[in-house]
Amino acid sequence: QVQLVESGGGLVQAGDSLRLSCVASGRTFSIHQMAWFRRAPGKERELVAGIKWRRGETVYADSVKGRFTMSRDSALWTAYLQMNRLTPEDTAVYYCAVESTPAAGYGSWGQGTQVTVSS
Repeated sequence: QVQLVESGGGLVQAGDSLRLSCVASGRTFSIHQMAWFRRAPGKERELVAGIKWRRGETVYADSVKGRFTMSRDSALWTAYLQMNRLTPEDTAVYYCAVESTPAAGYGSWGQGTQVTVSS
């Protein structure tokens, strides 16, 4: 099992930036892919960004392309989500999650960090 701890959320104004961090511990050698998800009030959880841990290849939701950047520091077992030009529509609880194999799906989740963007 992998344990995940997110940090970096907060209350910001539209147009501001935030950087979220997710630190992994435990069976970190099993990480195949790490991702950021978010759940806004009244909406379903959605994938925001993902990164292949070894290759560093990233994918993004259309709604955040060009504004958000996901990266990782392999030595620290930490993933980051740099969020620029935030809008009120980005308000949500952000979760990081780990996939050990594509077939297994995202089996480990963090507790979430709240991001609130005021207009």
